[in-house]
Amino acid sequence: MIIRIGLGLILMAKGVNFMHDSSVLDRLFYGSAEQAQNNTHWLPIVITWANLLGGLLILLGMWTRLMCLLQIPILVGAIIFIFQNGMIAPDREMPLAILALVLAIFFLVEGSGPVSLDTYFFRNRERGSHGDNLPG
Repeated sequence: MIIRIGLGLILMAKGVNFMHDSSVLDRLFYGSAEQAQNNTHWLPIVITWANLLGGLLILLGMWTRLMCLLQIPILVGAIIFIFQNGMIAPDREMPLAILALVLAIFFLVEGSGPVSLDTYFFRNRERGSHGDNLPG
């Protein structure tokens, strides 16, 4: 559970970092500022929001396997770009990206664990609870 929450926090922090400084992803994908101005910016936006929302859902344990499946190509791409381009502080970025990739693969296989929204909803569905215990 703590490890899953840590993975969610890592992904959310990277999403916030990319949102705060979007020029990092623009330089990474498009090279110079002139090329970035001529291209559409859909890929950095998708990566930023995938990290934010995927990290939040992994943190909560909701659709964990699906979110990890969506994060794996992004993390593989990040490792390739870090390796090829020597991105900002590659000595810190590379181990973090590899750790996040390994954890995403682990949670893709193992699932979210017993303390998660996935488990909560699955247990309530098994009980046949359809809102009978709601007040009012």
